[in-house]
Amino acid sequence: MSDNNKINKSKPMVVPKGPGGRQMAGAGAKPANAGKTLKRIFSYMTSKWYLLVIVAVCVLCSSGAMIAGNYLLRPLLNDYIIPFIGQSNPDLTGFISLLVIMAVLYGVGVLATWINNRIMLTLATKTLFRIRTELFEKMEKLPLKYFDSHSHGEIMSLYTNDTDTLRDMLSQSVPQLLSSLFTVVGVFTMMVVLSPILTLLVVVMIGLMIFITGKIGMKSGKAFKAQQENLGKVNGYIEEMIEGQKVVQVFCREEISKADFAQLNNNLREAGTRAHTFANILGPLMNNLSHVNYALTAIAGAVLVIMGKLDLGAIASFLQYTKNFSQPISQMSTQFNGILNALAGAERIFRLIDEERETDEGKVTLVQVMDYNGVLTESFAHTGMWAWKKPDTGELIPLKGDVRFQDVSFGYKENKTVLHHIDLFAEPGQKIALVGSTGSGKTTITNLINRFYDINQGAITYDGIPIKDISKDALRSSLGMVLQDTHLFTGTIADNIRYGKLSASMPEIIGAAKLANADTFINHLEKGYDTLITGDGGNLSQGQRQLLAIARAAVADPPVLILDEATSSIDTRTESLIQKGMDTLMEGRTVFVIAHRLSTVRNADVILVLENGQIIERGSHDQLIAQKGKYYQLYTGAFELE
Repeated sequence: MSDNNKINKSKPMVVPKGPGGRQMAGAGAKPANAGKTLKRIFSYMTSKWYLLVIVAVCVLCSSGAMIAGNYLLRPLLNDYIIPFIGQSNPDLTGFISLLVIMAVLYGVGVLATWINNRIMLTLATKTLFRIRTELFEKMEKLPLKYFDSHSHGEIMSLYTNDTDTLRDMLSQSVPQLLSSLFTVVGVFTMMVVLSPILTLLVVVMIGLMIFITGKIGMKSGKAFKAQQENLGKVNGYIEEMIEGQKVVQVFCREEISKADFAQLNNNLREAGTRAHTFANILGPLMNNLSHVNYALTAIAGAVLVIMGKLDLGAIASFLQYTKNFSQPISQMSTQFNGILNALAGAERIFRLIDEERETDEGKVTLVQVMDYNGVLTESFAHTGMWAWKKPDTGELIPLKGDVRFQDVSFGYKENKTVLHHIDLFAEPGQKIALVGSTGSGKTTITNLINRFYDINQGAITYDGIPIKDISKDALRSSLGMVLQDTHLFTGTIADNIRYGKLSASMPEIIGAAKLANADTFINHLEKGYDTLITGDGGNLSQGQRQLLAIARAAVADPPVLILDEATSSIDTRTESLIQKGMDTLMEGRTVFVIAHRLSTVRNADVILVLENGQIIERGSHDQLIAQKGKYYQLYTGAFELE
């Protein structure tokens, strides 16, 4: 996307932000609707509802086993240990039986906890699998303008930071929260049964702990939000520096990059220090308050025992319950911020999933046809002939490559028009060259042909059919495109060429490579067409990567070809070698060529000179030279393209 009128994406050396200057996704925040988000997360588990029932039963068993086991301390002391004092030969039968019962209870609790954790881990991984799948599938259906207004780091943060926090919530935080909740309710009930007075003392202390936790939790939440914001900035900056490392080194900007990164990294360090300071304070503070609570309860219980208001076994059980009461509350407070952060991340994930997908109201499809004495008939076999098929009448219109713009105006933003009243026509087989300085609207025209964006005014027709009536898949299948910025996928060279036509055979791939003059250098590679490409083709030169992109377009065999600076990364010698192949490729096709190198457009049928979104000159090379206008100035060097 070369036009500077478009929505700007984040650039190297600049902290990435989204539309309106907001910070990138991945920044922690309080969820807007925690209940709704939590309900949506668990909706992914509804097909395994029986496992959730088992989890609930296991949580109850685990908490119940602990509660029942602690209560048995009372008869253990009152009925056995205290009466045994002073006896030389006590009967240990009942005592041992009670110990066995306690051991079985605790064993059941351990087993239930293990089953609970194992099931929740399985459910969490399967849920995240479904969410990531849905996230990626939706991403593939989003309009191009979404990616123009969201940085790569922002989107990647959804797959990394946000899914990580969601996994931790599902596999750890939620099970612990439920277990703690059941434990608190059960323990509180037993404490009231044993001693309402001591229970009141514990409640006062717990209230104090909750108050302190709330105060620290508010500060902790803000600190973690700042940490996640800075983490998103650092991740986005690192990604941009990796992609632009060659540019950094060419311009000797390593020190500036290091300084910028040091600033971002220092901001992350400071935010992380604040966040974890509060988080680390919370745990020890709660533990020490729990110890204070335990000591006060023990003192008050001893007084009640001395007064005869409570037996020794009851105070022993109560003290154990006190420890088991404050601990889950401490765990609940510790997990609370993590759950809120995970829910905020989930909301960001669901926000992308809920984004409006690319609309496609087009119904006209593209089908293979055969010609019987001038009459087109749809064919289910490969014939090499294509036609547009109207859905209502079934009429077949030959695919020729006739593209026309009629009074087209367009802007990426409502308040800023990029193209003004554009009229152009490209008859089948014509080569149309678009010339103009950066930002004049050349690439925008090709984006409109592909329907990456829809026009605000006017009409665009393809073989006489309004392109809004053509299915986008059918429309784009009929177009071949070679961009200035090539992108190669991880796979073999053959796989990358085949990307233009997935059904292409090896002979077709080799033929396309020869057409683009890529066959020679491919055969000089160690494994030829089976050479593995990684890192966006980092082991190939820029020119070789460009040749593969041309071969990819050639194998698709489209009737309309768009070359956006297709030979900009190829040296003059290589360009002259492939020019014949390019001419063969363009023969019989409608071709739109965007080029700064004016020598490549001399043989164009029509040259359109754009300036500020308007066509100011049109004609053949000779005609425009004769006019001695803007094109003449560009060609003779009186005025240079920017």
